[in-house]
Amino acid sequence: MAEVVRMPKMSDTMTEGVIAKWHKKVGDKVSSGDLIAEVETDKATMDFESYQEGTLLYIGPKEGEAVPVDAVIAVLGEEGEDYKSLLDGQSGDSAKKEEAKKEETEKAPQEETASEDEGEEVSAESLGATVVTMPLLSDTMTEGVIAEWHFKVGDKIKSDDVIADVETDKATMEVTAYAEGTLLHIGVEKGQAAKVNDIIAIVGKEGTDVTPLLKQKSSKPAKKAESTAEKEAEVATEKAAEKEVVTSDSRVKASPLAKKIAKEKGIDLADVKGSTENGRIIKKDVESFTPAAKAKTEAQAPATSGEAKAVTIPQFIGEESYTEKPITQMRKTIAKRLSESLFTAPHFYVTIKVDMDSAITARTKINEIAPVKVSFNDLVIKAVAVALKQHPNVNSSWLGDKIRYNEHVNVGVAIAVDEGLLVPVVRFADGKTLSHISAEVKDYAQRAKAKKLQPKDWEGSTFTVSNLGMFGVDEFTAIINPPDACILAVGGIQQVPVVKNGAVVPGNIMKLTLSCDHRVVDGATGAAFLQTVKSLLEEPVRLLV
Repeated sequence: MAEVVRMPKMSDTMTEGVIAKWHKKVGDKVSSGDLIAEVETDKATMDFESYQEGTLLYIGPKEGEAVPVDAVIAVLGEEGEDYKSLLDGQSGDSAKKEEAKKEETEKAPQEETASEDEGEEVSAESLGATVVTMPLLSDTMTEGVIAEWHFKVGDKIKSDDVIADVETDKATMEVTAYAEGTLLHIGVEKGQAAKVNDIIAIVGKEGTDVTPLLKQKSSKPAKKAESTAEKEAEVATEKAAEKEVVTSDSRVKASPLAKKIAKEKGIDLADVKGSTENGRIIKKDVESFTPAAKAKTEAQAPATSGEAKAVTIPQFIGEESYTEKPITQMRKTIAKRLSESLFTAPHFYVTIKVDMDSAITARTKINEIAPVKVSFNDLVIKAVAVALKQHPNVNSSWLGDKIRYNEHVNVGVAIAVDEGLLVPVVRFADGKTLSHISAEVKDYAQRAKAKKLQPKDWEGSTFTVSNLGMFGVDEFTAIINPPDACILAVGGIQQVPVVKNGAVVPGNIMKLTLSCDHRVVDGATGAAFLQTVKSLLEEPVRLLV
């Protein structure tokens, strides 16, 4: 018997998915577990595997089309089977839906009473089982996506076994079972998301029936999901009906869309000839209309004495367009944290110019003998670390009812990745050599782009450096990375004329802008810190002492 395949809800915030690619075509045989499509959600592009078997009889949305959650995207069944009745059944009128709603409303109290009468609550402990939940793998994580299961239902599990790989908003990490027994249940399939603390698996004694526990957990959310799907379907029906409304009582017969386009482009509909029945004007008539003939007649009309000759401006007809893409989980986190920082911490900014002539010379000599190539950014990190030991007020954090003055120096280094921004931390940077800092930052950059960074790599900064100089940026201001009190924005080195010993000579200038939390750092403190960084970079030999 034919079965419909619906758009799955692959994350807690997903309302629709875009078919990125179909891996099967109509007529293909499909087995359970086969990859049939790739779906773009609000978090990522994920594989959609079939949980049904049969021949692919029907494909609804084309590649690139968006589909609401729970909408039919395909039909599987026996070859040659008639499936059209299944599709017709998806488009029932609103009256039927209302009746169904009433029935559900009437049944709801009875169902709740029945569920209450079924018996006492079942717990994992009473079944002798252990529930494995989605762990909190980073301070900003709200959900995780199962990247890979390393065991299947029925396998024996040890307490230290890694049962799954989970994609968080920052990296792919391992989840340990911390329980021994048989894997009785997998709650989240590969590629699907689960909120922190949601059940992803159950481990216990072989043969244990965990169905009562699962029913207890999932009964109410299921009803809520059904209600939401119905509401979305009704809204879609109403919108479709609005689009079909056509106004025919006006003096000029035209569709609403044609009128809208004509108004936007300043076209008089009286000058446009309609191509449909009774001369009604539609979208294509307006878009293909050109006032060339009318303009030509006006241009050829002789000008009377004293009148200025009219200037004819050719009309340019363009089309407004845009592309919208769903935001990633990482971008959500960046938006949340930096919005909180900017709107909570009172920022002020201090900018200083640094003469980099000596730093350029020193870097050239250092790289002749250094085991790894030292960058200008490495010099800045080292200079910042040394300066922070001299200015502990800058190396601090606002904690609401107190200020923490950090005695250690951990410098966060902003690294751009495709999905957004990561800030791994160079710990105890004041005590490390330039070569050590350079090797560490390069390793962080490689692992960040491969999404291999772990929470310990990006937690614990006391100050942050953000460098856009390699992109040709002269100067910019950066938003403070909580809980730090300051962040340094580093611009590129510019060759400009400078005055030295009373003469104008070529120079190499770099601008540094310090963003400060005014609750912790005052203007004079920030300026003094920048002066120290400037002096260290202009005499880089002091960094080697």
